[in-house]
Amino acid sequence: MDTFPILDQLTGPADLKAMDSAQLKALCNEVRQGLIQTISRVGGHFAPNLGVVELTVALYKVFELPKDKVIWDVGHQCYPHKMLTGRWKQLHTIKQYQGISGFLRRDESEYDLFGAGHASTSLSAALGFAKARDLRGSTESVIGVIGDGSLTGGMALEALLNIGDQKTKMLVVLNDNEMSIAENVGALATYLAKLRLMPTYQKVESTVKRSLNKDGLLYRTAAGAKHAATHFAAPANTGIFFEELGFQYIGPIDGHDTDFLVQVFEHAKHLDGPVLLHILTTKGKGYEPAEKDQRTWHATTGFSIEDGKMEKKSSGVTYTQAFVESLNEVAVNNDKVVAITAAMPDGTGLAKFADKFPKRFFDVGIAEQHAVTFAAGLAAEGFTPVCAIYSTFLQRAYDQIVHDVCIQNLPVVFMIDRAGLVGDDGATHHGTMDIAYLRSIPNLVLLSPKDPQELREMVKFALAYRKGPIALRYPRGGGENLTDTCVPIQLGQSETLRRGDDLGILTYGPIVSEALIAANTLESQGHSVEVINARWVKPLDEVAILALARRTKKLITVEDGILAGGFGSAIIELLADRGLTDVQVTRIGLPNHFVEHGPIPKLRELVGMDAAAIVGVAESLLKLKQSTVARA
Repeated sequence: MDTFPILDQLTGPADLKAMDSAQLKALCNEVRQGLIQTISRVGGHFAPNLGVVELTVALYKVFELPKDKVIWDVGHQCYPHKMLTGRWKQLHTIKQYQGISGFLRRDESEYDLFGAGHASTSLSAALGFAKARDLRGSTESVIGVIGDGSLTGGMALEALLNIGDQKTKMLVVLNDNEMSIAENVGALATYLAKLRLMPTYQKVESTVKRSLNKDGLLYRTAAGAKHAATHFAAPANTGIFFEELGFQYIGPIDGHDTDFLVQVFEHAKHLDGPVLLHILTTKGKGYEPAEKDQRTWHATTGFSIEDGKMEKKSSGVTYTQAFVESLNEVAVNNDKVVAITAAMPDGTGLAKFADKFPKRFFDVGIAEQHAVTFAAGLAAEGFTPVCAIYSTFLQRAYDQIVHDVCIQNLPVVFMIDRAGLVGDDGATHHGTMDIAYLRSIPNLVLLSPKDPQELREMVKFALAYRKGPIALRYPRGGGENLTDTCVPIQLGQSETLRRGDDLGILTYGPIVSEALIAANTLESQGHSVEVINARWVKPLDEVAILALARRTKKLITVEDGILAGGFGSAIIELLADRGLTDVQVTRIGLPNHFVEHGPIPKLRELVGMDAAAIVGVAESLLKLKQSTVARA
């Protein structure tokens, strides 16, 4: 499809009101083809968006946006929403620097009612919108859309319990495609799978159509309304779990039949109290490679539409690969090593561990809090649990890290993937807080590698460390090994990468590479600069750091994280505690605001934490030193 006559003329959801059945189906085709053509060029979340085309079109046909409130979960499936709400012509900029976000953002559109980038939030937020409506005395509809994968998150279950208890009028749309990013896990996923197989699904469409009156509403009396709404022709126990929570349950129904979805939405919006509409969709619908391999096609780089060949993401070994290869190497000879992920077996690399050690691998679903306390229980029984979670998601389990792991000083190994700036996913996914939120916790030690080679050795050290919890942070993607060999990893010991007497650069993690580039530039200008790869932010290598501070009197700290409470703060605290108040320290890192999406080199330039920024800061410090000497 080269032209998009309906999409190109669409100004917003209100335009769908006048469309007939044939036009709605044509619009669905344009949305799907527009997604395929655009994402094949620029990359982005793919299969989940293809799966919700008809669902989104039907929702926006029936409800009045933005008066009615549609709250989406996660954002992996928000592209059709954006296309129907005035952003189709900007879709080619999605996740690009200064383009539209790949997630929901309140400051991007009046139709993005609630920001989303993490899972399992839509129902809690939707209940807030519904209660605000009731307190205000208005009558708009409130719809919370959530996937079956997000329903594995404890927060979603908490919201379901509260919604049912409150008996608030709102609609929960359960988009059930049997997938999170990978396959769903847990008892609730099994329950939903059973609902898929019930006779209801085969019978429900014909039964509902027989029950619809000329206005498109089910015939119902006050006494029989709930039964008519929730059971259609279903067996008595269909959806009983949700009904026992206080919901009127409708479904399961075909999520790719636009006409039928419109009818059911028209009916559901008139029901009182909480309603759960169970819709079955196919992730990747309409693009055969994505339907056949939904995990791989969840999100993609650019690709060839004709044969499905994707562009290579990067060359060389990634940090994630280095982690899991080292983990597997140790696990062969240590049967106490177990691995845990929160619904991210592919992203964390643990799928390769699962292939080799299936009985020692645990995917707990989108449940980071449970993952951490589960790991604590394993550690309490003598195992070495490796809890691999992205930095941005680990913050959801902060209390469990403190209360269940660190207070009890249990030897849990936290592998913190996607630490630092992550690029095109933006503020919701940058892993910039972990140094600050972990550094203050007693008993926990925290380290980070400068390159994949060093990460391998750190993994081995962490798995052998039994004195308490240990956290190892590393970035997305790959990196060149900065040295030929790796100095052995020892607790609290740094690595001096180059010697110098004029200025010291203390750095931590993969951003060491920027410090080394800056040091080379400064050396070409005649300056003697020492670079220390701190390796540890807790405990610090006090001997090496204090010696450098006393000798140079000028330090620059560089970190890939927020400055407030981070690595540079730790250095300043050390110097203050030791009475070295005459040492000048300039910290380089992320300022106290959320960083936009874009290529990592560009983002580093924007926030002033690349090699050029380090050189600029160093030149200022060195000039100050020279002027002081001249005055003396």
